[in-house]
Amino acid sequence: MKKLIGLFVIVFCSGLVRGQVVAIGIRGGISIPNLTAGSGDANPINTGYSSRLGTEAALFAEWKSTERFSVEAMIEYSAQGGKKNGLQALNTPPEIVAMYPAGQAPAYLYADYKSEARLNYLLLPVLAKFTWKVGNTPFHVYVGAGPFACILVSASQVTGGQSPFYADPAGQQPLPGGSQSFDHTQNIRKELHRFNAGAEGLAGIAYRCGKSAVFMEGGGNYGFLNIQKNSQNGKNNTGAGMVALGYSYQFCK
Repeated sequence: MKKLIGLFVIVFCSGLVRGQVVAIGIRGGISIPNLTAGSGDANPINTGYSSRLGTEAALFAEWKSTERFSVEAMIEYSAQGGKKNGLQALNTPPEIVAMYPAGQAPAYLYADYKSEARLNYLLLPVLAKFTWKVGNTPFHVYVGAGPFACILVSASQVTGGQSPFYADPAGQQPLPGGSQSFDHTQNIRKELHRFNAGAEGLAGIAYRCGKSAVFMEGGGNYGFLNIQKNSQNGKNNTGAGMVALGYSYQFCK
C-alpha cells in the first residue's frame, strides 16, 4: 500500500516538473457490487447472488493534454462481493454425508438463511477521459474508460439465521434434526486469488471555479479473472457499479 502511494506521488510530481496541466483530487461514495458466475461454471453454489452495498473511495491525478482529452490514474478502494437471502444451496456437511451409504450423499443441501460475501479490493485504474464544456457555463461533462489491476485486501463470508436442512431446492423435504444456527463469519481470503485485472468506465458532470472543481459521477468496474483458487464450487467474477462525489484542484495552468 505504501509503495503504491509512493509511486502515485512520484508520477504526479514528474508531471509538475514537465509543466503539464495536472489536477489531483479525491472522491467517495457508494459501491454496488455483485458476483456473476463464470461462463460454463454455473451451479447452485456460485449463482443466485444479488447486489450488496459498500464503500467506494479514490485518490486520483489527471494529466491534461488538451482541454478535451486527459489521462487519469487512480488508487481506488472498492467494496465487492454479493449476497443471498432465503432458501439457498450449500455443500452437504460432512456429518450428514456420514449418514448416507458411501457415494450416495447428495452434493448439495438447502437452507433458509442469509449469506454475504464481503470482498474489498484496491484498484489501480488508468483511464482515458474526454471532456466537453456545457455552453458558456462553468459546467463540464465527461466520460472515461480504461484498464485496471487490483489486489485483494480482505475477504469474508458472513452468514446468519436459523433453518433446518432441506433435501430439495423447494424446501419441501426437511431433514431430521430441526433448525441449525448459521451465525458465522469466516475469513476466505486464502481461498481467493490475490490479484485481478479488468476494465472500468465512468461518466460525470463537474462544476469548475478557477482551479477547483466539484463533481458527481457514476460508473462501474468488472474483473476479467475468476476469483476462486479452487473450482470445485464453480467460479465467479467480481464487478461493481458506483456513485460518487468528489473534488479536484488544478496545479498547473
